[in-house]
Amino acid sequence: MAWRGSTTVQDRIFACLPYLLPLIGALGFGFSLFQQFPALRILFLPLEPILFIYSILGPYGELIIFFALFLLVVRNEKINHFIRFNTLQALLLNIIVYLCSILLRLVALPGLSFALQTVATTIFLGIVTAVVYSVIQSLLGRYAEIPAISNAVYTQLPR
Repeated sequence: MAWRGSTTVQDRIFACLPYLLPLIGALGFGFSLFQQFPALRILFLPLEPILFIYSILGPYGELIIFFALFLLVVRNEKINHFIRFNTLQALLLNIIVYLCSILLRLVALPGLSFALQTVATTIFLGIVTAVVYSVIQSLLGRYAEIPAISNAVYTQLPR
């Protein structure tokens, strides 16, 4: 990505926060992995307060947060491009998580449980990897380049 200006530490932190949305959405895919490796849950304990807030917001909490981020951050040109880029990229990752959950519910057959667990674990690991990579890049002040997703973000957020 071409250089788009300097980012402050505050911008870098704000750019990381939206990645909590796809990470929380992907936790359901890691259920079988957490059963096999209970110690892995320790890594996700810091998400407990956010999960509590989600439970308070009810079934539409994630949708409300999604549209709030899209309308108040992504479409607000007064906000730094770096923050808007990372927010939109996190929202696209969240859409992928949502579409994968719908797809897995559609093909959920009793005889395919092992295959579905394998696919769910793969989705979980893929989303966690993408989120960790994006957060690290954001903290370093770089644009995280995720193939296809970043291209879609660039077309939606022209400079």
